[in-house]
Amino acid sequence: MKTLTSIVIWVYWCFLFLFFFILISIVFLATFPFDRYRKIPNWVLSYLGVGLLKSSPNWNISIEGQEKYDSDQPTIFVANHQSFLDMALIYHLPWQMKWVSKRSMLYFPVMGWLVWLTGHLTINRGSKTALKRLENLVKPLKDHVPVMIFPEGTRSLDGDIRAFKNGPFLLSLEHGFAIQPIVIDGGYDAFPSGAKSFKMNVNFRISVLDSIDVTTFSGLEPLKKHVRSLMIDELSRLRSEPKLPEQSQ
Repeated sequence: MKTLTSIVIWVYWCFLFLFFFILISIVFLATFPFDRYRKIPNWVLSYLGVGLLKSSPNWNISIEGQEKYDSDQPTIFVANHQSFLDMALIYHLPWQMKWVSKRSMLYFPVMGWLVWLTGHLTINRGSKTALKRLENLVKPLKDHVPVMIFPEGTRSLDGDIRAFKNGPFLLSLEHGFAIQPIVIDGGYDAFPSGAKSFKMNVNFRISVLDSIDVTTFSGLEPLKKHVRSLMIDELSRLRSEPKLPEQSQ
């Protein structure tokens, strides 16, 4: 039964991706002359994220702390990375972000094309030019377009938070951008890295933590260590408490 249900979900996902690719292509062509950061195509893409997590009636989502985001403050969001579903999950937050993803995403048909059409930044992890590529985020950040980066660089293989890369923290320190952690849970349970089938009963959690003023830190390592410690503690809290009814979808 689990295998059959997973096949149905995969077929449903393929339909969603094709439908939204066509829709976003049309939106992109209609808006690119005036939509500098491709906000409108990205807004349409958020509905794909919502649709993906409608795959199972027993997937529930709870969101905490979304009121902590100050849209007047240039912000780099950092989140832990458990699953392919994480992007769809974070798209449930009520603001649009410019995402940073690995360059290889562009080579996936439809999915990679959507990344390009919606104006997200891709980088080669470990490349000498990766940090330089992140400088392309400075202009949108200064124009109050928030940025979303997974500081682990790739999905966790056990659901726990891995070591962080330097990129988002160096960028924030150099330009004084706030860092705001997002902690998510449930993606690893539902669809871990390498899985082909889905777990049907999952409570997804999103917790937006307080914004961090990076100017109070002496350097990269103290900032990175502080943020990772906050996120580990929050993930532990989420796992120890029942699903909150604050905002379920």
